[in-house]
Amino acid sequence: MKVAIVKYNAGNIQSVMFALQRLGIQPIVTNDPELLRQADKVIFPGVGEASSAMKYLKERNLHQVLVQLKQPFLGICLGMQLMCSHSEENDTECLNIFPLAVKKFPPKEKVPHTGWNTVYNLGSPILKGIKENEYLYFVHSYYAELGIETIGTTDYILPFSAALQKDNYFGVQFHPEKSGVAGAKILENFLKF
Repeated sequence: MKVAIVKYNAGNIQSVMFALQRLGIQPIVTNDPELLRQADKVIFPGVGEASSAMKYLKERNLHQVLVQLKQPFLGICLGMQLMCSHSEENDTECLNIFPLAVKKFPPKEKVPHTGWNTVYNLGSPILKGIKENEYLYFVHSYYAELGIETIGTTDYILPFSAALQKDNYFGVQFHPEKSGVAGAKILENFLKF
């Protein structure tokens, strides 16, 4: 199985690679459009800032490639946010796979939202075997609003999309690569599609 990790101007690629290697997968890390098209699965990780990440994608025409892929595609954290339509982070137009806005948390609590939190209202095969109110690991200052694509919800200051799905595209706000057994199970489910 060929698994490609999208190389772009964002971090956490190493931890995603190690998580896949623990599952017996040796992924490639690439920004080559042809290698992304040929992969059986594509993972779009991300820790970073929305506008500079989108700038990198657009300079290499990767923004056009990513929205046309037909294989299972998983965005993680910033990766998921960039799959939405718009981010309040530096007023950034994103990929518009999910027609949802990404908003900054109101400053009522400590931001960023960091640490373990529960996920509920689970509704997708990618979350098979994950219990309602399972704890998963989050680090983010912006959130995707709720919508019909929401397949998992978390509360921090307000309810938001912890996971999204539309066709072959999946997104998770939490970090499965840092979420222990439950996170490994989610990656495993993704790899089975």
